[in-house]
Amino acid sequence: MPRALLSVSDKSGLVPFASALATRGFELVSTGGTAKALQQAGLTVIGISDVTGFPEMMDGRVKTLHPLVHGGILARRGRPDDLASASAHQITLIDLVVVNLYPFVKAASNAATPFDALIEEIDIGGPSLVRAAAKNFEDVLVVVSPGDYEAVIEQLDQEGGASREFRFDLARKAFEHTGRYDTAIASTLATVTAGPDGFSRGAPELLPAGLSLDLRKVRDLRYGENPHQRAALYEARGVGQGFTVLQGKELSYTNLLDLDAAARIVAEFQEPAATVIKHTNPCGAATGTGAADAYVRAREADARAAFGGIVGLNRPIDADTARAIVSTFIEAVVAPEVHEEARPILATKPNLRVVVPATPLMTSASDSSDSVEIRSIVGGVLVQVRDVVREAHIGWPVDGLQVVSKRQPTESEWQALRFAWRICAHVKSNTVIFTAADRTLAIGAGQMSRVDAVQVARMKAEAAGTGFLQGSVAASDAFFPFRDGLDAVAQAGATAVVHPGGSVRDQEVIAAADEHGLAMVFTGRRHFRH
Repeated sequence: MPRALLSVSDKSGLVPFASALATRGFELVSTGGTAKALQQAGLTVIGISDVTGFPEMMDGRVKTLHPLVHGGILARRGRPDDLASASAHQITLIDLVVVNLYPFVKAASNAATPFDALIEEIDIGGPSLVRAAAKNFEDVLVVVSPGDYEAVIEQLDQEGGASREFRFDLARKAFEHTGRYDTAIASTLATVTAGPDGFSRGAPELLPAGLSLDLRKVRDLRYGENPHQRAALYEARGVGQGFTVLQGKELSYTNLLDLDAAARIVAEFQEPAATVIKHTNPCGAATGTGAADAYVRAREADARAAFGGIVGLNRPIDADTARAIVSTFIEAVVAPEVHEEARPILATKPNLRVVVPATPLMTSASDSSDSVEIRSIVGGVLVQVRDVVREAHIGWPVDGLQVVSKRQPTESEWQALRFAWRICAHVKSNTVIFTAADRTLAIGAGQMSRVDAVQVARMKAEAAGTGFLQGSVAASDAFFPFRDGLDAVAQAGATAVVHPGGSVRDQEVIAAADEHGLAMVFTGRRHFRH
């Protein structure tokens, strides 16, 4: 009779699967709680102690670590010497191993789990069984997920049994399973501090000594930034899909980058907000009385650039918003929800991608927990804690902001400066942007100098017919190293400006602001975006 060894923590689907194996002539060998569950279902089970001749001991720490078990798994059927050794030592071959591991991850996710209890959730025998079976995949089927039970039965029913391709696929899944398990243990123990009075768990280290990524491919993309570049989308395993696509063409590599940029910007606002993104930069952003109002304001901030852009909203898309979006050519839109009455309107543009994120967009960045961002470089990766514009979310003005000019900002200028500062942090450096209190007016993004950034913004304003930005406010993501940048801001028509300060020539820049009658605010915090 073929023999199956079953020892699982996740018992979903176990009894029907084991019953199907028994029907197909398999002898069932099992351990502890798994054996009990099978016996209660009326199945005949051989206890692991009956195989090894030793009782399960040390609270179950030792039960499957035995040559009579591992010899039965590792014996190569095509090697006469392996089979002779098995026969000489009365080792019965094991043809199928069904194991999933102790729920360490679940225990570790609960901060209240005592350290000693956490240690007991570290599986020893299970990974050994899985690795042994996966190593000998040519002769032994290894199953680590209940999701594969149905496919295993189908393969067993094929003429000649399970294919080599299927066996190898299960083996790869098995090694991934044990790899993720070990990574989870190592990452959790990295948060534990040993002291004379015991062990204490802290928060996970954002920048640990070692970093392991557990990513699963979601899909291949048509191509990367350019048609000659291959690309794929991966997600953090266990987190789940980051978004749902309700309609439209397949998302591209650049669509996904722009959707991320759009979501980041609108998440800065509690009030209804919208942005239109091109090449990860906003060509327009605005707040409004509702989603439709905010979107139209954002689009009209630079209507020519908005053509073919990516839209982000922090409010559901209702019918009015849908009509505004489909009135021009938009590649994709991300919003927290789409109302039923809006869906047929959006469907009139069948190529328009409509995306709903898995996590809420409408969350103030001040409430965001610390997280990291990872970018690849040649030969390695860069990791940083995510930049959050906290100083714009805890009240405005706030402690830490410093009015350095002779003239204080007016109440309306304060409101506009706060808006400008939140948007500025999401534009590629070097940037200088001009805004009103509720919308961008002109954006000078990604320039080599701040004077150039101002000139680009002025050029955009002139092309849009808005003149020299009279009465606007300006924001710069880093300090002005010379007064020429500040002079250019004043000449463009701004009446107030916000930037980090910190230049060795700050006094020169402050003097220029006073000469022009500008109100100038230092934030003390830079927001480069590369």
